Amino acid sequence: MPSWRPVHASVVLCVSVLLTLGPAFGLVPLSGSTAHAADREVAGGRLDWGIKSSFQSYVTGPIAHGSWSLRDGTATVGDSQFRFHSATGSYDPADGAFEAEFSGGVRFLGHRKPDGSYQLDLTISRPTVRIGAGSGSGTLYADMTSKAKDTGKTTSARQVPLATLDLGGITMRGGGPTVVLNRLPATLTSEGAKAFAGYYAAGAELDPVSLSADAPAGSPSASTSPSASASPSAAEPDRPRGTFATAAVDWGVRRTFREYVTGPVAKGEWRLSQGAQDGGALFRFPRGKGTYDERRGTLRAAFDGQLRFRGKDLDLALSGVTVRIADGRGTLAADVTERGTTRRDVPLATFAVAARLPRPKNGLISVTDAPAKLTARGAEAFGGLYRAGTAMDPVSLAVPVDAKASLPPLPDLGSAPTTAAAAAPKPSAETAARRSGGGGTSSLPLMGGVVGGALAVAVAAFVLLRRRRTAGAARR
Repeated sequence: MPSWRPVHASVVLCVSVLLTLGPAFGLVPLSGSTAHAADREVAGGRLDWGIKSSFQSYVTGPIAHGSWSLRDGTATVGDSQFRFHSATGSYDPADGAFEAEFSGGVRFLGHRKPDGSYQLDLTISRPTVRIGAGSGSGTLYADMTSKAKDTGKTTSARQVPLATLDLGGITMRGGGPTVVLNRLPATLTSEGAKAFAGYYAAGAELDPVSLSADAPAGSPSASTSPSASASPSAAEPDRPRGTFATAAVDWGVRRTFREYVTGPVAKGEWRLSQGAQDGGALFRFPRGKGTYDERRGTLRAAFDGQLRFRGKDLDLALSGVTVRIADGRGTLAADVTERGTTRRDVPLATFAVAARLPRPKNGLISVTDAPAKLTARGAEAFGGLYRAGTAMDPVSLAVPVDAKASLPPLPDLGSAPTTAAAAAPKPSAETAARRSGGGGTSSLPLMGGVVGGALAVAVAAFVLLRRRRTAGAARR
């Protein structure tokens, strides 16, 4: 009887070790365990998806003679990729359940008829990714509006299960503050085939899906979007009439230029610094300071932020952005740095302003999506890629003239999905072992040995205990 107690203590100790370390290494908890991490709120993020690149080519090609257009802040990035934004949803790191809904949409038009309508008319918006607890696959849903090829009947449906997503051995459990999934294979569902107006059959391969979503631990209500932080404080005293210090100008430069930079030719990227913000389809230059005169219809403002494009045979930076408005016309200028040489205050684009200078509304002087054209000096700054007069992305300007006014929010792309931030989801232990080829040292095999050792001790202690009880029974 006395000999059993030390062994019992060993078993208790080893089981305690297993309960402590087991969940960290994917060991299944004992039934009845109530440990469970709280769901985290998904607030901010991006989803990049080309839907189906061959479909894009068909729509814009010599057969359909069509086009596509972006909606609700959707951007383009890289080669034939659409970027949806402002993720909302939830993530449970305990069991891996994940849901994120993204904003934005894309409309495809093709096969124009004599009456001006289109035989092909398809809109895909509000994509949502859902992954069940412990699941090796997920589903992409979307709002769909489409016109049937044969009957021409238009139908709309909300959150159609459009595609199945293969996680390929990725575990969603135990994730960090940013959930990152790259190039998930996507397959068209039967419901998606119907909503796709019959252009493809169920089982057709779609473009892979990549996403990044912020799901920080802690109180969700404590998080704020980067764009909201640029709003003037309500406690800020009213500034003298005619001056401001919290304005912002939004400009995407030119969509096709962004696609060229990140596409297969330049294979580059852009970087934002000094306070500039990325809104996907546009860039925001914040903290504008300047003056305005309603009577004369003039405004002058200088903004913070730098935008740098880099790629093959490309190194172009824009900073020191200014906006001038006079006589119903605006000019956007910037300091242009190309391969180390800087030209100051280069007028890049001009844009029209209705009614000379818009009167304040809700405490804001606003110019929204004003069509812009490239200037002659702007054409030089872009190395002759575009001629003077080329249509550039529209310019939007927001100038708070009331301390209580708020700047328009930017699309929320979430945190940059860097390698460090992409700690979760991560490959399973089996996948990681295959990728590493079994070489080198890793904390996973080491800690696996520790857990395995603890398990071995527990088993040995149990066997020893059983033998001693059997021996004791035989003696009795």
